Amino acid sequence: MPRGSEERTNSRKEEIINACASLYETMSFRDITIRDIGEKTTFTRTSIYNYFQTKEEIFLALLQREYEGWNEDLQHILQSNRSLSASGFADALAGALEARECMLKLLCMNLYDMEANSRMENLVAFKKAYAHALQTITCCLEKFFPSMTPERIQEFLYAFFPFLFGIYPYTTATEKQKQAMELAHIQYPRYSIREITRVFVVRLLQGISASETKQQK
Repeated sequence: MPRGSEERTNSRKEEIINACASLYETMSFRDITIRDIGEKTTFTRTSIYNYFQTKEEIFLALLQREYEGWNEDLQHILQSNRSLSASGFADALAGALEARECMLKLLCMNLYDMEANSRMENLVAFKKAYAHALQTITCCLEKFFPSMTPERIQEFLYAFFPFLFGIYPYTTATEKQKQAMELAHIQYPRYSIREITRVFVVRLLQGISASETKQQK
């Protein structure tokens, strides 16, 4: 770690992550290099290695930041509502995900590469951010749906978090992908992140509720 204050170190890291995020808006994970990221910072490219050893570590830090931002939104849902219906919770959760397109894109495309090529300390920091989001959603379910048993809450989590990996590719397609689907006579589904998430969460909660009712009879 370079000499200097913790504030300066964090500022440098944030600038590197911001540069990576900006490039990722128009370039692919594969095409972005450390050189590209360095050219968008105010310090030398080689200085990046004082903070991140690989490109994947920078992307993992970006994903961690996205999870932390998502968790803040989830905490707002938890703290600002005394109660929510299934529809209301689904809409709030869908709205929180709508602002996290970068997170969803990274999850579906590059998670294994990022994790495999990052140091353990960086991977642990990311996993903690993931765990916080998992716990906040658990708290939301416990608060807004008090009749849900721990087993039903786990059912929701086991369905919802894998679902996150499919949202981006199902709601976003390149022109080449669209052309291929047209030639294959596949109708391209035009769902937004908000729409597909809201429908899924409502159906998931309704299905769990119906299963609980059936078991109680």
